[in-house]
Amino acid sequence: MEPDPACTDELPIAARGGPVSHALSRVARLHRIAAAKLLRSTGLYPGQEFLMMHLWESPPVRQSELIRSMDLDPSTVTKMLQRLDSAGYVRRHPDPADGRAVLVEAADTSCALRVEVMTAWTELEDHTLAGLDDTERAELARLLAKVEKNLCTDTADCPGGS
Repeated sequence: MEPDPACTDELPIAARGGPVSHALSRVARLHRIAAAKLLRSTGLYPGQEFLMMHLWESPPVRQSELIRSMDLDPSTVTKMLQRLDSAGYVRRHPDPADGRAVLVEAADTSCALRVEVMTAWTELEDHTLAGLDDTERAELARLLAKVEKNLCTDTADCPGGS
C-alpha cells in the first residue's frame, strides 16, 4: 500500500514557493479525515458539527442567516438541515415576523449529540496535539490565530468579526 502523500516530507516542486501553505493544506486535510472518523459514531457528516455548534450557541436563526454565517453553498446547508431535521437534531419553522423566512434551532433532543460532539472534539484535540507540551500548544494556537487573521478578507466572516 502506497503511503499517503500528505504524510511525507517530500515537497512537490510546484509547492516550493509556499512550503507553509502546502503544510497547512496537508494538515487541514488530515485533520478533517481524523474528525470524520471520530464523528462517525455520532452519525454526523463532516461540517454538520459546525452547524450544530452554531445552533447550540444561538437563539433561533433564519436559515438564510445560517447559510451566510456558515459561508457554504445554500444547497449544502439545506441538505445538512434536512438530514439533521430527519435525525431530530434541529427544528425548522416559519418565522412569525416573515412567513417566507424559515427559523432554525437546535432541538432539545440534540443535547446528547452535543456531549458526543464535545467528546469527539476533545479526542481530536488530544490526537492532533499529541507530543506538544502546554507551551507549544499555546504558541501553535497563537500563531494559527495570526494566520487566520491574515486570511480573513472580510471581518464579518471571521470569528469575533463585526
